[in-house]
Amino acid sequence: MRFKDVFSIIGPVMVGPSSSHTAGAARIGRAARHLFGRQPDKAVIVFFGSFAATYQGHGTDRAIVGGLLDYDTDDSRIPDALEIAGQSGLVVSFEEGRGAIRHPNTARLILSADGGKQRLTMTGISIGGGNVEIIEVDDFNIKMTGTYPTLVIQHHDHPGVIAYITNTLSSRGTNIAHMSVDRKSRSGNAMTVVEIDGEIHPEIVGQIGKMDGLVSIATVDLSQKSISSEWMVLPKED
Repeated sequence: MRFKDVFSIIGPVMVGPSSSHTAGAARIGRAARHLFGRQPDKAVIVFFGSFAATYQGHGTDRAIVGGLLDYDTDDSRIPDALEIAGQSGLVVSFEEGRGAIRHPNTARLILSADGGKQRLTMTGISIGGGNVEIIEVDDFNIKMTGTYPTLVIQHHDHPGVIAYITNTLSSRGTNIAHMSVDRKSRSGNAMTVVEIDGEIHPEIVGQIGKMDGLVSIATVDLSQKSISSEWMVLPKED
């Protein structure tokens, strides 16, 4: 029941030819761009399964790079995204992935900037009709659809963190559509992903930024035509 109506099956307004291999790929790339917070200097894109077999013919390579340039699915620049990326200083390479995967349309993106000081690894799958699921960020197993505005919060794993996040959202009348949490170890680092109904107001990000144990916070909103988020470490107030 992941498709709610006929438009979910047909796909979004897009540069073709494929809602799964082109539009979905663009949304995966754009989600990574939002998480990274800016255009990376280098992107290694690893395609698995059907993506690996057909990415050139279906324009998956151009679409995913278009997403990294913050292009939406209907952006007329997508067919020229590889050339534009080179002109803008983004070095891109493609690899064929090996090993077991959950879905044949899988891509892993490894982004870096500032000589490798800033890095992000993200894995996404294109499930059809332009719909995607982000299933991994920096080795955390998560679930993010990109359908809703989303908070991605990395923090230390200790009691009260989830309550602080949910209370902050509740106090501003914000409803949670979906939440997933993963941790690397008990009392280690954790990642909480919260998809919400409605806009993520800056006050929400600012309030969560005051939370004890915060490592970083990012927002992903694929409905926006331009980036409105950063992957950042917020300084604590004295």
